Amino acid sequence: MQKIRIYWITQLTGWFTFFTLNFFFFSFKNYSSARDVLFHLLLVPSAVLLTHSFRYFIIKKKWLQQPVLAQVGIAIVASLLLSFAFFAIQYILNAMLFGASAKLSVVDFWQAILNFSFVFFVWSMFYFSFHYIRNYRKAEIQQLKMQASLKEAELNKLKSQLNPHFMFNAMNSIRALIDENPQKAKQAVTQLSNILRQTLTLEKNKLISFDDEMTLVKDYLALEKIRFEERLNYSLQIDEVSSQYKIPPMLLQTLVENAIKHGISKLTEGGIVSITTKQDAESKKLRVVICNSGEYIPEEKLQSGYGIQNTKDRLRFVFADGASFLIVNENHLVKTEIVIPLL
Repeated sequence: MQKIRIYWITQLTGWFTFFTLNFFFFSFKNYSSARDVLFHLLLVPSAVLLTHSFRYFIIKKKWLQQPVLAQVGIAIVASLLLSFAFFAIQYILNAMLFGASAKLSVVDFWQAILNFSFVFFVWSMFYFSFHYIRNYRKAEIQQLKMQASLKEAELNKLKSQLNPHFMFNAMNSIRALIDENPQKAKQAVTQLSNILRQTLTLEKNKLISFDDEMTLVKDYLALEKIRFEERLNYSLQIDEVSSQYKIPPMLLQTLVENAIKHGISKLTEGGIVSITTKQDAESKKLRVVICNSGEYIPEEKLQSGYGIQNTKDRLRFVFADGASFLIVNENHLVKTEIVIPLL
């Protein structure tokens, strides 16, 4: 209803303004009477009727769906036809109000036709352009919605890949403890239940606070400490400003899990995992560094099939180019660095 209202307001206002200006220019050159005023007023509904009829055919024939060049061609042909029809209406009104009209020369006739054609062509192009821009914006919005849906689906897919992998490793850890140390196995089950309770809540969110993520990481490290005992040592140096940041759920937990699985567990003497965070003073981005004993081999395919690539994809989907990921060997340690912006 609002679009129809805007259409009629534009139609009536536009044509009324046009013929009002036309009447003023006519008055400067000729003596104007009440009949001249009436004549110009009657031209307004005449032009509205013609252009509205043209609009009817545009919608019925679906010309708005045609290519741009085809629409220009339609506008040119329609403008000529409308100008002939308008000239006939003007001729009839002139005869009715002023009697027999003076005969026009061929030159004057075609000049009037071309003038009317130009006016109707401008109307046609305005109408086509308005709908072209409107449809373009609708298509753009639809495309953005589709991209957002695909992005959401991909994020859900990436998140769904985390829990089975984590559960598999955690259950293996507990199974290994049952015969060796039942008491520690019971403690591990309790620790695992805390982690699972947290993950059930975390999965519902695209982003969680850094503090919530670190709570999960601490529980996971405590669980793994039970399994590896003195072979695993870890340290946490978390900047207080880290609590202001948000990250995808289980992002750090996955990296810590990889650090233990592909680093510590392969070393007879075990090793260390350290997590350090610091805010960059200039960019205000948070730098998270995870170091672990071991060696990173880029060509190595992780058994999980996800790990590092999963982390890269999730950072890209959530932060676009605002985040970065780096993993290198440095000083006999594997250094994983994540930089995330403040949202």
